[in-house]
Amino acid sequence: MNYKGRPNFSAYSAGSHPSGAVRPEAIAELESANLPTDGLRSKSWDEFAKPDAPKLDFVFTVCDAAAKEVCPIWPGHPLTAHWGVPDPAAVRGTSEEIKRAYRDAFISLERRIDLFLSLPLATIDTLAIKQEIDNIGHQ
Repeated sequence: MNYKGRPNFSAYSAGSHPSGAVRPEAIAELESANLPTDGLRSKSWDEFAKPDAPKLDFVFTVCDAAAKEVCPIWPGHPLTAHWGVPDPAAVRGTSEEIKRAYRDAFISLERRIDLFLSLPLATIDTLAIKQEIDNIGHQ
């Protein structure tokens, strides 16, 4: 999102139960797509629910497990949607199976980001945007 959505979007990634380190498989996937990885760190979504957090316009939960969790109350009440993706960090198997899980997650999110960025956000109302981002999550 940061790469394709610039200069209109600044994206952040966080989790409900961060591991404390960015998985090397995630870094490898980003690097293979020639995306920057400098400054990436594991962080809790609580960091973005604080009053001094960056202003959020949209919040997308992505891990299938997150759909069952209670999300924080986000300051400013951004539009939210669930874009369920199997958690590649939960995959157990060979290195190739794990690598494939990260690749599948990347491809799924990349397609959804492309669809999101194609929405005419400046010309449609909030309800229509909410419906569209929910629809993207089901693709």
